[in-house]
Amino acid sequence: MTTEPRRLTDSFVHLGLGATAVPQPPFEGGMEWYEAYGERHGADGREGRLVSQHSFAENWDSWEMHPLGDELVVCTKGEIALHQEFPDGRRETVTLVPGDYAVNPPGVWHTGDVEGHATAIFVTAGEGTQHRPR
Repeated sequence: MTTEPRRLTDSFVHLGLGATAVPQPPFEGGMEWYEAYGERHGADGREGRLVSQHSFAENWDSWEMHPLGDELVVCTKGEIALHQEFPDGRRETVTLVPGDYAVNPPGVWHTGDVEGHATAIFVTAGEGTQHRPR
């Protein structure tokens, strides 16, 4: 069997139970894609992880929070100011440049600001993810 390379920006990967890595259908943006992902892999529960790559040309327009697991954020290009709001009300900002990473713990709201253009890889425990306006 021949393995063709895939681009993480177009075809995310689900890390599932039994140490599986399952390529996903092309990412077309929007919440519909994420809802379909949840239907495909919801049985993996809080142990499933979505590996994705996103590029940003402007600040994120919302906050998000993953209640059931950590999210790893790896900066691969540019600079990202990752803002975190902890359950006790404390706020922290960490600036990521290529090669740097940060962890968004469960229950921590987070958003980001970028200077110019930035790209990051995310490894997300997405079950139960919540969003709120910025």
